[in-house]
Amino acid sequence: MISAEKIREDFPILKNITYLDSASTSLTPKPVIEAISDYYYNYNANIGRGAYKTAIKTGQKVESTRFKIASLINASEEEIIFTQNTTNAINTVINGYPFEKNENIIISDVEHHSNFIPWINLEKRSKNNLSLDVKIANADSDGIIKPSKIRELIDNNTRMIAITHISNSIGSRQDINNISKIVHEYDDVYLLIDVAQSIGHTKIDVKKINADFIAAPGHKGLLGPTGTGFLYGKKELIEKLSPTNLGGGTVTNLKNKEFELENVPYRFEGGTQNISGIIGFGKAIDYINDLNISKIEKHSIYLTKELYKLLSEIDNVIVYGNIDNIFNIVSFNIKNVNPHDVSKILDETENICVRSGYHCAIPSLDIINANEGTVRASIHFYNNLDDIKKLANSVKEISEFFK
Repeated sequence: MISAEKIREDFPILKNITYLDSASTSLTPKPVIEAISDYYYNYNANIGRGAYKTAIKTGQKVESTRFKIASLINASEEEIIFTQNTTNAINTVINGYPFEKNENIIISDVEHHSNFIPWINLEKRSKNNLSLDVKIANADSDGIIKPSKIRELIDNNTRMIAITHISNSIGSRQDINNISKIVHEYDDVYLLIDVAQSIGHTKIDVKKINADFIAAPGHKGLLGPTGTGFLYGKKELIEKLSPTNLGGGTVTNLKNKEFELENVPYRFEGGTQNISGIIGFGKAIDYINDLNISKIEKHSIYLTKELYKLLSEIDNVIVYGNIDNIFNIVSFNIKNVNPHDVSKILDETENICVRSGYHCAIPSLDIINANEGTVRASIHFYNNLDDIKKLANSVKEISEFFK
């Protein structure tokens, strides 16, 4: 198990608050902030074609982060595209893939809006030319997509299955390994996985999963700065995508009206990147690696189960999902109390930070009949058992007050 007490020294904000909202954004450790400051203080330059030492160092630091991401997920560097976030990564695929007439895409009803709305919008935009169809795989009452649901929907016109690894609203973990096996029984059918709530918490190996694309943020499980993320894609598939953000850094030649695109992944990284953020992202991956992903996962599973059990024992509290399946996230409600009110009371009385509302995942909350949303507590390695007990005791007091 991880000793959160020593680690917490790298997160000074924890002296003032109990932070249980890592599914929204994780806290940033001191070494990451120091790496960002070091860039601005000592080698602040743009990347690209600068021939002077400072620019070269900056470029090397950025490419070092690309290497670290690739190593983390067992990919090659040319398969990693820097993005602003998971949403941007997913949209890079949606807007760049050459879909053909009458093809279909399968998503689920436990997706974050970022892996739902853009696909629906693509379907609407295609009505007059491609007539693409988006099929929705329905989860069970615990927010789990059974692989058999994917098998029922997939056909010879299916081109892409886009699914979350862990639901951001309920915390349900999907069986992506078996889903991937089903997907790859078909030729030229591809699997995109949203790993926003799993990467940095559990090992992601794109080769073992046989993922065709994964979309990931820097600022959640991986502890990086906001405004960072990446898209992984098998090289032969990335080369099929059309870049939608053309400009500086994306071409090798331009004459009259003809231009030649840069090699992948650079053709997708138009304009000045979030250089300091990417450098901080690389340092954050070092931090995660030093702690060991397996230890982080065990620690999070333990705290998740403890929180689920403690909340389940409180009268008037509804806890969602299956204790044996949820991971890092525990979503709950106090009967007849608005989740925003619960969150506000927790903050004002005990300085406990939890998220409330629909979590950008309205369809998933319809599944569990949480019409006003939920209170969501989410965990990372810097949390300890005291945090869990403090939240549970505070929820118990609120529940008793509103009986």
